[in-house]
Amino acid sequence: MHPDTTIIHASAVVEKGAQLGSGVSIGPLCHVGADAVIGDRTELTGHVTIIGATTLGGNCKVYPNAVLGAPPQNTKHKGGRTTLVIGSDCTIREGVTMHTGTDTSRGETSVGDNGNFLAFSHVAHDCIVGRNVTMANMAVLGGHCEIGDFVTMGGLSGAHQFCRIGHHAFIGGLSAVLGDVIPYGMVSGPQATLRGFNVIGMKRSGMPRQDILAMRSAYRLIFDRARPVTENLDRAAIEFADCEPVLEIIGFIRNRGRRHLVVPALDGIGNDDADADL
Repeated sequence: MHPDTTIIHASAVVEKGAQLGSGVSIGPLCHVGADAVIGDRTELTGHVTIIGATTLGGNCKVYPNAVLGAPPQNTKHKGGRTTLVIGSDCTIREGVTMHTGTDTSRGETSVGDNGNFLAFSHVAHDCIVGRNVTMANMAVLGGHCEIGDFVTMGGLSGAHQFCRIGHHAFIGGLSAVLGDVIPYGMVSGPQATLRGFNVIGMKRSGMPRQDILAMRSAYRLIFDRARPVTENLDRAAIEFADCEPVLEIIGFIRNRGRRHLVVPALDGIGNDDADADL
């Protein structure tokens, strides 16, 4: 069979108006709503539901019992048309749910390319999820979260609504994220605290060794409790003016969102990963 041939199982329901790209495969007992747009060579394996104004990019694979595009779980939503936009090359495993935006807010939930969403993970209304994000089993995002590129969330972790998680951050399993996590940060715990940097992720991203060392020093300066954070940020901006990753972290902290900043625990500012042999 030609790879550009679209295949729809006899038991699937594809409503009139749905737009299917070339080479799409829709397995048994799927339901594709009239407002759905599905990109080239995307596969719905079976028992997948895509409803609402949902756009799913090309080369994605969606597993049974995933539901994409359901209305937001937000009492402020008045029933207007809102959207869910998912990028290309995403893997969406069993039971994953992603909701559309809220008509009283930004109105769109967006998910970047090459995401890996494991079983029963959830992306709530109005979230912005970057590229190359991994959400392990049952990891969940509250509404309006902003998740940077290359973020990893461990199993059974969750982020409170309106939280920001900077790019390349790592969220440990069973962690409750109640505030903003700096880029490259690693957090864990029932009420997550900052445990240092995601050094493995930094190395995988190709960050030079000298920048990793500079970031370790900047981390200690920024979170030194002997002085106010604003003063520490000013000092770090001068001392590490030639280190772009440090400046990104400073900008992230200064551009404060609605949540507090996740900071190190009172018993210390570092851990084995922050002080790893580089």
